[in-house]
Amino acid sequence: MFMIVNPSWRSRTRLACLTVLCVAALGSGVHLAQTQAQAVTADIRHDATVDAVRRVMPSIVNIGTERLVEVSDPFEEMFRQFYGPRYQTSLGSGVIIDEEGYILTNQHVVNRARRIQIKLSEDAGGQEYEAELVSSIITTDVALLKIIQDPKQKPRKFKAVNFAKDDDLRLGETVLALGNPFGLGGSVSRGILSSKQRADSKQNEELGVSNWLQTDASINPGNSGGPIINILGEMIGMSEAILPGAQGIGFAIPIKDIRDALGQIFVPESRGRWFGAIVRPDSDTLRVEIVETNAPASAAGLRAGDQILQVNGKTPRGFEFHRWLREETNSVFKLTVSRQGGQKELSVRMISLGEMARQRMGLDLQEVSRQLGRQLGLPEYSGLLIAGVENGGPAQAAELKRYFLITGVDQTRVQSLAGLVSAIHSKSKGDMITISLLIPQTHGDEILNYAKGFTRLKLR
Repeated sequence: MFMIVNPSWRSRTRLACLTVLCVAALGSGVHLAQTQAQAVTADIRHDATVDAVRRVMPSIVNIGTERLVEVSDPFEEMFRQFYGPRYQTSLGSGVIIDEEGYILTNQHVVNRARRIQIKLSEDAGGQEYEAELVSSIITTDVALLKIIQDPKQKPRKFKAVNFAKDDDLRLGETVLALGNPFGLGGSVSRGILSSKQRADSKQNEELGVSNWLQTDASINPGNSGGPIINILGEMIGMSEAILPGAQGIGFAIPIKDIRDALGQIFVPESRGRWFGAIVRPDSDTLRVEIVETNAPASAAGLRAGDQILQVNGKTPRGFEFHRWLREETNSVFKLTVSRQGGQKELSVRMISLGEMARQRMGLDLQEVSRQLGRQLGLPEYSGLLIAGVENGGPAQAAELKRYFLITGVDQTRVQSLAGLVSAIHSKSKGDMITISLLIPQTHGDEILNYAKGFTRLKLR
């Protein structure tokens, strides 16, 4: 043991400095430990799952629909005479895929709805809006809606979800099922990707379990149409169904099939303008899948396999390309496309579906709205009403007349102008088509009933 009896002033000074340094080091170590502990405590809750939910939840909506109950019960008919028709309500979820308010959901959620209401999540403000059905595909069970905003107010931009890349799936990875069931504000469940898509979908074939993703993340009632996302907050699928009688077995439509469906329904034709090509919105490219014969896209020189780089000098992102072609007032679009390593400039002039029918068939057609159907004694969507016939045109040669209804072409049911264009777009000049009809039976100016008929028409 050493003992300092009478240290010099230099020694005392060194000892004091050493003491101060030790105390300072000890103090800083305590402070650092406290800071690290606080940081660990804060980070342990705010993990990747929380962050993914925070990013995506503002894109989730609740969907409420109202549909007419159709029954053939005499007591129900008596009930309607006294109390009016009965309406059935349905609830589901959806996800915003474009900032202008386009919503993706299941077709079965909005099937035959006469009224659609959506409610934003609480993270997005919780406001309620009316929505309209843009289009849907029964075989894929995918539907596209559009939020109806008040034209008197400044249009709102909505938070859109990001899509994952096709087939970027890892068996066992963490996935989240999001929804807004019953308008409660939001629902989240967590699980893993239990099984990838088992079989590729075939054209015009209804999708089933063999085509879907499987997850043990709980898909709660009312979650149909909500997204399944990965830990990065990217949508990998859409909640579809659960296996009755089983626990932890839920199914989702893969993002690959959703992209294919959107390429078919998010098109100018659903807005009454003919473009005539299917453009698939990949994760980072716009690839032309199909170009219809005799369509404006074909006349402009667009080919299957082209990649669209720009539209009118602007680079489209996400679904902007589809939205621009649907909603821009101008009908002429300058496209810059990539083809076989080079670039080409194309000009596409879209025409209305009604103009296409006049050009090829020589008649004016009108879709049967609910109000028009009541006036004519017809159900809504029963066919296309012939509003005018061109003198000397193909329709007159086929003995078509005003107030006839076209219900089908070549055994394909037709309920809209888009359906008619789809049925005849691939036909060549001079081809004969068979048209199914409803022919009004009249007494004076009164329509008594309709008789079925058909005729043959040569296309121009």
